[in-house]
Amino acid sequence: MRKKRILSLALASVTALGLLSGCGGGSGGGLLSGVQASDGGKVLNIYVWNEEFQGKFNENYPQVERLSDDKSIAYLKDGTEVHWIVNPTQDGVYQQKLDEALLKQGRVAADDRIDMFLVEADYALKYVDPEVNVALPISQLGITDADIANQYRYTLEAMTGSDGEIRGLSYQATPGMLVYRRSIAKAVLGTDDPETVGAAVADWDKFYETAEQMKAAGYYMYSGRADTARVYSNNVSAPWVKNDKTVVVDPNMMNWVDRSMEDIESGISHNVPGQWNDEWNKDMGPDSKVFCFFLPAWGLDVCIAPNVKDTAAAQDWAVCPSPQSFFWGGTWLVAANGTDNASQVRDIMLTMTADRDLLRTLAMNYGEMSNDQPLMEELAQSPDFGIELLGGQNYIGVLSDVAATVDLSNISSYDQGCVEEFQNTFGDYFNGVISLDKAKDNFEMAITERYPWLVGGGVLWP
Repeated sequence: MRKKRILSLALASVTALGLLSGCGGGSGGGLLSGVQASDGGKVLNIYVWNEEFQGKFNENYPQVERLSDDKSIAYLKDGTEVHWIVNPTQDGVYQQKLDEALLKQGRVAADDRIDMFLVEADYALKYVDPEVNVALPISQLGITDADIANQYRYTLEAMTGSDGEIRGLSYQATPGMLVYRRSIAKAVLGTDDPETVGAAVADWDKFYETAEQMKAAGYYMYSGRADTARVYSNNVSAPWVKNDKTVVVDPNMMNWVDRSMEDIESGISHNVPGQWNDEWNKDMGPDSKVFCFFLPAWGLDVCIAPNVKDTAAAQDWAVCPSPQSFFWGGTWLVAANGTDNASQVRDIMLTMTADRDLLRTLAMNYGEMSNDQPLMEELAQSPDFGIELLGGQNYIGVLSDVAATVDLSNISSYDQGCVEEFQNTFGDYFNGVISLDKAKDNFEMAITERYPWLVGGGVLWP
């Protein structure tokens, strides 16, 4: 029952939940028991939560011949149509729509089935579970250990089921760093040199010493509480859910609450409520007084670049290590059980995640940290590698050591929901609308509504 409930986050009815029972166990049972992968489909359906991977695919996958006018369809050289189904990740919408489609996988026409879908670390485990059986092991696609020998170990471990089978591949590694504004560093610290700035934020004590200097000079150290939440949540001592029945709030999350409130009251934080909104984007823009952001490599191209394009701030950035190691996100490609485009899915997965020339292009043209450890170690040492946004700085050199230490041992299937609800329900507390105790009560209520089967175990606070 646990497996079916985890996958069925999108569905409220008991009848629908029953469809997900892992009755057979292993790769032979679960949701798609009896559905077979095949070849020959004319339509290849890919579920995604934004257009990031879609753009990289359209611009770099060598089999793409042309795009539809609205770019929602890519026509391959063999005549196959790649259809992109996009749903936003916020509030679990992407997972809900994906789960609903997976429920129908065995009952729709072959060309209407999901062929490939993308997942993030925050909820990947529920899809790679062999008892749920919605993701094909890459071994069944003919992908061998030798094909993926250069990929970072953690990116493979994240997609390894309890049966030892890998069920997804990523084109990127996502260790985090501090991305800071050179002009503000010069104004306050007297230099924008990454080593000097790195020393000024080398740990949390030094970070806050520097923050006081920023504040005294009229700047904010960082944009808002959501920027640091990922750093704290990545460094918890245990998963969010214990024994599949109890939500456990790690002490480090309450440390984040306390520190965030201090920073709001002192003016160190700009107190922007969240990310991916206009206020956050403006804090990256040319007129902002915010010094730094906590981002992985993909954040350079996805977050910073669009907000400074064609402005004086287009090269006003540099990077250094974060005061505490963290990672953020990561996109994994998963072959859906029941695909009728198995050979094409195999080629897409291998080309986009293991072709060295393509991965080099992603690093050089997109500010990506590609999932090829020897290649990244090579670029980290290259005096010729750098990107324009960072004034030519080699960001891989900052991230290379961190990538080898990423630890996903405390990740659970509930991470996206728990982190989202924790930040959302504490928002009114940070804004002075409710008390700390009321924020805790609101979190418990939100978790009960989102994961009703966990209500029996309650929420444990430190």
